[in-house]
Amino acid sequence: MSNNGTFPVKKEETRPRRGGTILPQWSLEILRPIVAFFSRLFWKIEFYGVENVPTCGGVIIAANHQTYIDPFWLSLEVKRPTRYLAWSAAFRWPVVGKCLTWLGAWPLALEGSDPAAIRRSLQWLRDGGAVVIFPEGGRCTSAGSLERFKAGAVRLALEAQVPILPVTIKGGNRVWPRGWRFPRTGKVVVTYHPLYRAQQSPDEETRACARRESERLARVIESAL
Repeated sequence: MSNNGTFPVKKEETRPRRGGTILPQWSLEILRPIVAFFSRLFWKIEFYGVENVPTCGGVIIAANHQTYIDPFWLSLEVKRPTRYLAWSAAFRWPVVGKCLTWLGAWPLALEGSDPAAIRRSLQWLRDGGAVVIFPEGGRCTSAGSLERFKAGAVRLALEAQVPILPVTIKGGNRVWPRGWRFPRTGKVVVTYHPLYRAQQSPDEETRACARRESERLARVIESAL
């Protein structure tokens, strides 16, 4: 991070890493109705605010994190190429790691700075792409209440000058509680809130702005829990 609070970007460092194959978009579109069918069958999934999902232009999709299925649920109505920032350790898990790579997820170290993931995300956003981030960093409590949001999503939005699409996932904590090896049936509701842009005052430090706007983002997402 530079002295003025921004993320330096070097295009040559944003190229995809070798060794990981991302499924083409057409194959993901084939899988979408299949995932939707099973989500309705097992979790009676419902969507609200779908009209708020932008179909083009750079956007950060920020959601609460309740289960490992969250990326699939929230992406069902985001019908465009999307990348996901996922915990780097998850890429070493059997099956899960391979699925993350196929879906186009990029590894992000939760502890300390991860400039490679940041640069890659910034370039994708500036090229008009969508990036999914879970500001909690990890799964929420078993009760479904939010963990404290990290400021990375807002800082990326400020640097890339793109809006944020807040998304609330409700019911996932009951479908797949912490400590359970497999999910169970239940009810899940996904709410897409209106877009908003993080506002930074002319003389305001980026870190202070990111923290304030992250708290605002948390309140928006929490409003539909």
